[in-house]
Amino acid sequence: MESIVRVKGGEVWADDTGGEGVPIVLLHPGIADSRVWEPVAPALAERHRVIRYDARGFGRSPAPTVAYSLAEDLRAVLDHFEVRRVVLVGSSLGGSTAISGALGEPDRVAGLVLLVPGVTGYPWLDDPELTAKIGELAQAGDMEGLLALSLSVWAAAGTAPDTEAETLLRAAIPAWFSTYGHLTEDPPAFPRLGELTMPSALLLGEKDQSRTVRCNEAIADALPDCRLVRLPDCDHLPTLRAPETVRDLVLEVYARAL
Repeated sequence: MESIVRVKGGEVWADDTGGEGVPIVLLHPGIADSRVWEPVAPALAERHRVIRYDARGFGRSPAPTVAYSLAEDLRAVLDHFEVRRVVLVGSSLGGSTAISGALGEPDRVAGLVLLVPGVTGYPWLDDPELTAKIGELAQAGDMEGLLALSLSVWAAAGTAPDTEAETLLRAAIPAWFSTYGHLTEDPPAFPRLGELTMPSALLLGEKDQSRTVRCNEAIADALPDCRLVRLPDCDHLPTLRAPETVRDLVLEVYARAL
């Protein structure tokens, strides 16, 4: 069932399949909205309650007008659905949100599945050259240039025409700018990863950016109970490239956690 969830100073669109038991909550990356879960969510919903939502500015959620935190918005969504325990599944930016959310409420999170995740407080993840190039293209109003650059960086495993990836990226790019100046980064999480003792798994794509691969290896090494899965033919969109592997990993962590 679709819902509009009130968050601090705004609202987000969410979908809850309903059902009994501990839900699986899906958190999308910064290069896509919640449609990125379409290849995976129906199979998960056959056995479990599944909740997903669009972060502010993405998909069906309005752009922010006030300062906000992704971890605080996650908590607001869980409170809205009166969820006491969850398995969090986060991709990229959603992985960072999942980690921050788990650190904020560890007793609420039964398990963590991280797909090519980011994490706050890791000092070598940002790419100043890429950020500058995105800024140049944005100032020039070159949407096609932004799309081409994004496909080359985050969808390197795809083959033309990479229609699914292109559709998701084209829809997500405006959110990079509508959230700028409003999104407040959550506190540094990387130094605290050792506190997250719940069962977890991390999937990294070998065709992702090298700095992301190194970050993912460091996260997996720091988490006390984490299984690292490496996919040689995967980039920054694992739900598109390897949906069955993602599904099986989520179900594996769910079984370990509960």
